[in-house]
Amino acid sequence: MNVNDFIAKWKRAELKERSAAQEHFIDLCRLVDHPTPAEADPAGESFCFEKGVAKHGPSTVSGHPARGFADVWKRGCFGLEYKAKHKDLASAYDQLLRYRDALENPPLLVVCDLDRIIIHTNFTGTVSATYELPLESLAEPRNIEILRATFHKP
Repeated sequence: MNVNDFIAKWKRAELKERSAAQEHFIDLCRLVDHPTPAEADPAGESFCFEKGVAKHGPSTVSGHPARGFADVWKRGCFGLEYKAKHKDLASAYDQLLRYRDALENPPLLVVCDLDRIIIHTNFTGTVSATYELPLESLAEPRNIEILRATFHKP
C-alpha cells in the first residue's frame, strides 16, 4: 500500500474503534513494509493483537490485578492502543502506561485514533519524547521515516 492510498482510505473511514483497529494496523504494516502480526509470529508470542495483560494500579474486588488487552504489542518495540476518531488519546496513553510493565516495558508507547498517530518514547534512563503524526502528514518523508522506524528499529 502506498502512502496516498493509505491516507485516502483512512480519511474517509468513519468506523468505530473495534471495527477499524486491526484493519488499520494491517494497512500500517503494509505501508511500512513490515509483516503483519500473523505473518511475523503465527503463535502470537512476541507480536499480536489483543495482548492480555495485568493492569498496574488498584486491584479488583477479588484482590487480583485488573486485566485488560493492549490492542497491538510487539516485543521489544511497542505497545499500541487505538481509540475511535476524535477520541481522547491521552486516555489511551494512560491505558498503555498501566499496561507497560506487563508488556515488558516496550521502548515505544503508541496511540492512534485513525486521524493521528502519537508515538511516546519510553526508553530507560531518558526523558520521554512525543511525535505526533497527523494522517495527512504521513506523505512527508520525515514522518513516514519515523513511522517506519517504530516498526523496524525503535
